[in-house]
Amino acid sequence: MSGAGAPNTAPSDCHELRVAVVAASWHETVMDGLLAGAKRALEDHKVEEPVVVRVPGTFELPVVAAGLAKAGYDAVIALGVVIRGGTPHFDYVCTAATDGLTRVALDYLTAVGFGVLTCDDEAQALDRAGLEGSHEDKGYEAAAAALATAVTLREVARPY
Repeated sequence: MSGAGAPNTAPSDCHELRVAVVAASWHETVMDGLLAGAKRALEDHKVEEPVVVRVPGTFELPVVAAGLAKAGYDAVIALGVVIRGGTPHFDYVCTAATDGLTRVALDYLTAVGFGVLTCDDEAQALDRAGLEGSHEDKGYEAAAAALATAVTLREVARPY
């Protein structure tokens, strides 16, 4: 099981950050869990009024994340799920989402939380979605990582 070795950090006060969540719509139950987890993390970190935007699927996450980063958000949390099927489609979507979200982070120097599940089957996705009975809460983890990165980016941008 993944998750072993994850950092155990306490929530920090991120009320000054502008934060957006962009979430895919495919696999509604899994996405509801990921989005709820991200919202819990934002609340724990005292983020006020995060923007939540829905897109059709995981492939669409990077372009909307780029628009949000360009609009000045300090952190963008990208949530999606791709479940392996019998065609190469899985590989194309996973690569496009990963490369696209990485590009958003680097091009805009914006913290991007990578909450995209890439699973072999629905059971794996449900186990990571932060639902009752899930072993992991990847929505929460992605949001917490984005916030920690946004805080670090602010710190390194300060003149010494």
